[in-house]
Amino acid sequence: MLLPMAGLLAAASAFGLDPAYQPLTLYKGSWLVTPKTQSTPSTDLLRNDCAMAGRFFACQQTVNGKPGSLLVIVPASKPGDYYTQTVQQEGWANGRGALHIDGNVWTYSGKSEENGKTTWQKTTNLFTGRDRIHYEVSVSQDGVNWTVTAAGDEVRTSRTTPPGK
Repeated sequence: MLLPMAGLLAAASAFGLDPAYQPLTLYKGSWLVTPKTQSTPSTDLLRNDCAMAGRFFACQQTVNGKPGSLLVIVPASKPGDYYTQTVQQEGWANGRGALHIDGNVWTYSGKSEENGKTTWQKTTNLFTGRDRIHYEVSVSQDGVNWTVTAAGDEVRTSRTTPPGK
């Protein structure tokens, strides 16, 4: 199922939002996140408080009421491609990453270096409508062969408190 991008772009234009940023607004709000790779999956409440700050799109991500990180996204030179940067609560910034949006498939990618060894990471989000995401987190030692390390589903919710509280 493809997202109604034409409608989103029209709405973006009506509110003066650069169309490059409009798909990113899908993340705003609260999501119930249920991992599928744990033996006893627990559901977490993820809240994305997103806003434009000049030409930067930023989301503070809060998990179960605890602020976790700030995700900053800016468009790259090609439509559908973005640069990303995550800043942790303690003030540490991760290396620059990338986001590629192709219809309802969003792929975040990045790499890290430790002791001369490179590890590639990617998270693939498959949107099945405005309110559902299936995600897979993968790692690779060569950037070609990938191992899925986590997977699950996110469902938009109106909840304001974590499950079980």
